[in-house]
Amino acid sequence: MGTIQRRPTEVEHGSYYQKYISLVEGADILPALEDSKGILLTFLKELPADKWDYSYRWGKWTIKETILHLLDTERVFAYRALRIARKDGTPLPGYEQDDYVPSSDAKNRSAASVIEEFVAVRNASIQLFKNLPLEAFEQIGTASENPLSPLAAAFIIVGHQQHHLNLFVERYL
Repeated sequence: MGTIQRRPTEVEHGSYYQKYISLVEGADILPALEDSKGILLTFLKELPADKWDYSYRWGKWTIKETILHLLDTERVFAYRALRIARKDGTPLPGYEQDDYVPSSDAKNRSAASVIEEFVAVRNASIQLFKNLPLEAFEQIGTASENPLSPLAAAFIIVGHQQHHLNLFVERYL
């Protein structure tokens, strides 16, 4: 058990995901998962109540919907990482994020419940990656018809969160 001290290479993920991976600093994924948890928690706790259901343009997700999208995506990538780490060679399908968001029932969720769920999901992800054997990070499987390693999945989780935080600052606040 432990964490691998390197960034994922281009053979460990589809090229689409490089935009997320590039947003992650350093090469040690466990501190990145922990640090990004604190960053998002601070952001959410300081977010004015009227911003949770705000969308910068008609048809765009609200901040609450986007946070629930982050949680769905983190769960999907953690599941993919688990399957690949356990040497399950079954190609994993993609998922359609735009189908998930309307089903999230974001408009009926409180800010407190979203924050509580984020903490639970991130803590579960941290425990998963913290307790993988080092060699498990090196496994490469297939997800959405692209290569994926557990290491890349963890970097994608952190970078995807940062991508949306950047959008919040640029377009929502």
